[in-house]
Amino acid sequence: MGRIRASIEIVKASWAVVRQDRELLWLPVLSFLATGVTIALFAGGFFAVSGTDALDGGRIQPTIGGYLLMFVLYLVLAIITVFFNAALVSAAHERLRGGDPSVESALAGATSRFGLLLPWALVSATVSTVLRSIQERAGLLGRIVIGIIGIAWALVTFLVLPVIVIEGLSVGAAIKRSKELFTRTWGEQVVGNAAIGLVSFLAILGFGLIAVPLMLTGVAAIVIAAIVAWVAWAAVVSAVGAAMSGIFQTALYLYASTGAVPTGFSPVAIEAAFRPKRTGAKGAFLGR
Repeated sequence: MGRIRASIEIVKASWAVVRQDRELLWLPVLSFLATGVTIALFAGGFFAVSGTDALDGGRIQPTIGGYLLMFVLYLVLAIITVFFNAALVSAAHERLRGGDPSVESALAGATSRFGLLLPWALVSATVSTVLRSIQERAGLLGRIVIGIIGIAWALVTFLVLPVIVIEGLSVGAAIKRSKELFTRTWGEQVVGNAAIGLVSFLAILGFGLIAVPLMLTGVAAIVIAAIVAWVAWAAVVSAVGAAMSGIFQTALYLYASTGAVPTGFSPVAIEAAFRPKRTGAKGAFLGR
């Protein structure tokens, strides 16, 4: 029950920051648009350098150039994601310190760290690709082990982005710093992001209670309108959820690095985000 209450407090506090700076919702939107445009451009290039095989039903046969474009696309998409997430962290940091961020100041903050963000995008994309590749080829036990490694990597590097944006450390130093901050609080799971993700999922699913009956009417105009409305709602909820996650991530970094609870977040909520790990039967805690 304590973790549930903490999750509710975290969601409410993150939402309060979003309400103060609604323009921050443009950052996830811009990220989505940049991703879409990039995929469209690379798709055109991919088809241009690839051929078709008449003996194989006219299927696209990627060339070396095609595979190279796919690799570059993956890296570019990683850079886009990291850049706009960094912009959100920069804006959240400004707000949580009492400032009044804007889209321009957020983008400027990310741009000033671009030289550090680029290597992190490359590292995170490479690690994800390698883990996914190994997992696809492994047996059941191997997939479980790789899955655990992936979760451990995500937890240890959870605060890398705030560290890079706020402290200006290199990738190696940022990973070490993120691990240090995580170890200091001995967290077992990130309650905040789980809570935000659950709320976002329920909000999208809840809209289906309205959309699905309309879609079942069989009237073309109503079906199309219901689908468009559901997709638009999902996009809005996703943007809000992304903004709230970035705000929580930044607030958690500030708490872990300074020990001070950011404005708008209760100490109980922040401390519950990283639950202490028990060391033995007596229930002693590792930690601070």
